[in-house]
Amino acid sequence: MSKREKSISTPIIGNVPFSEDGLKQLERIDNKKLLLEYPTVYIIYSERNGTYQVYVGETNNIKQRTKEHFREGNRYAKGSNMFVIGHEHFNKSLTLDIENKFMLYLTGNEVIKNLSNKRDNPQYRYFPYEEMNQIFSKSWKKLRKNEQSLFPIEKVIEDNALFKASPFHKLTMEQFEARDKIINRVKEVLNKGNDHQLILVEGAAGSGKTVLLSSLFYALSEENNENTYMLVNHDEQVKVYNNIAKKLGLQKRLNEKVMKPTSFIINDKFENEDNIVLVDEAHLLWTQGKQSYQGQNQLQDIIKKSRITIAVFDPQQVLRTQQYVEDDDLRKIEENAKNNGNLIELKKQLRMNASQETIDWIKTFVYRQEIIPFPKNDVKYDLKIFDDPRDMYEQLKIKNQNQESGLSRILATFDWEFKEKKSGTTDLYKVEVDGLSLPWNNQLKSSNKYLSWAERPETINEAGSTYTIQGFDLNYSAVIIGPSVKYRDGKVIYDPDFSANKNATNKRTLKNGKKQKIYDTLLPNELNVLLTRGINGLYIYAADKELRRALLHSQKNR
Repeated sequence: MSKREKSISTPIIGNVPFSEDGLKQLERIDNKKLLLEYPTVYIIYSERNGTYQVYVGETNNIKQRTKEHFREGNRYAKGSNMFVIGHEHFNKSLTLDIENKFMLYLTGNEVIKNLSNKRDNPQYRYFPYEEMNQIFSKSWKKLRKNEQSLFPIEKVIEDNALFKASPFHKLTMEQFEARDKIINRVKEVLNKGNDHQLILVEGAAGSGKTVLLSSLFYALSEENNENTYMLVNHDEQVKVYNNIAKKLGLQKRLNEKVMKPTSFIINDKFENEDNIVLVDEAHLLWTQGKQSYQGQNQLQDIIKKSRITIAVFDPQQVLRTQQYVEDDDLRKIEENAKNNGNLIELKKQLRMNASQETIDWIKTFVYRQEIIPFPKNDVKYDLKIFDDPRDMYEQLKIKNQNQESGLSRILATFDWEFKEKKSGTTDLYKVEVDGLSLPWNNQLKSSNKYLSWAERPETINEAGSTYTIQGFDLNYSAVIIGPSVKYRDGKVIYDPDFSANKNATNKRTLKNGKKQKIYDTLLPNELNVLLTRGINGLYIYAADKELRRALLHSQKNR
């Protein structure tokens, strides 16, 4: 810890009833001057049956602002309490940033059912910006002594999927500029009456697309809630966005503003010429009819039902033949967006705490199909090749139990048979490889159906697939590369005969009527998704002996 860090004082916190008497109690607190005469952050909360309603705010005059809440008939008034946080270095920018960070962390607390603020206020640079994180952490720890349920250990919050997809993350400059550009473009389109505009956001896995989109959804909903929708063609991610939207008051009930694309497309009640539709994971949209969707292209159908469509897309995360976009069609979409000033590109890797050398090693392995020398000087990222899958699994479980390492899960390429279980069936499909046997792909009885796959405690005893983990991240991921990925004559090859993923290996009927296998695109994408989930570490075991030997050789000669 630096001298600067040590010198930052502990915040002053008052915990009083949210009432006139509570304001009087603030007068009796030591160092009351920091609470009554300086900018403060405040948290109003009430608890009932183990769940909380919370309001987070900041003010230059806590007494005046509290009285305003009373006059406004604030719903937290009866039986509520209030924390008031003060610090000698608080100024307007710092309190706005602290307020925003409280919203971020409280979004990830499952016991909070309603969280209010009515604005997002991330600041970028100011004095003393560099103190913000430490002051926040000191405040959180002090609050935890008063209300452990409301303020659990920070790391527990950080592993929560609601936290990771929260709209209150501090944006990078690249994200901030993209957000401003998109919001200004939305206003321009609405004012000019332009119809059916597509704003396309492109970026690789881990480039911050979801955080950007969540921030946009919150901001645009605050301005145009009646006609703003979030769509995502991923069951796990739908759960996350639904819970965030309900907690923040963006929707009164589940699936009102957040839903799967087909639900939006086929329901006439969503017909409105002023719709603003955000699409996360647009690479998962159907590009041909399937099951309940009888159209030909979900993205085009969404665009037709909206004034503005904001879609995030990564061609290297397309996983199914039914989602495949032909090169010419993709080029046209990109060119059209670019010509209208509607193409946004996110280029920075934000998920993985890895060096560029490590990222290049993974991309070369997946897409150039070469195993190059192992990264040498990556002190932050734990990349490790294993000779025994059981050893890998045991080390991963240790990481998962360690509070500092946090949420960790084992994943596998879709090389083992899996079918939806029939009612009454108890037998489990399993990943079985070299002495390791684990249930496969979201089969264990759920402890909480509203949690994503990775968050459920029982899934440490299960292997997940691309279909359960796509769109999410882990602190550590351990990937079993199945027999569909081999190493022959100095080259990584993808063998569709050993893949159980028919969605990737079946032929796709192209626009010209020809049927074509596209596994050479989809199987590398599957591996790419799996290998880019880990924030702090990636463990790898390869079932193919020659591939395993080549990977171990690369590691040995780092």
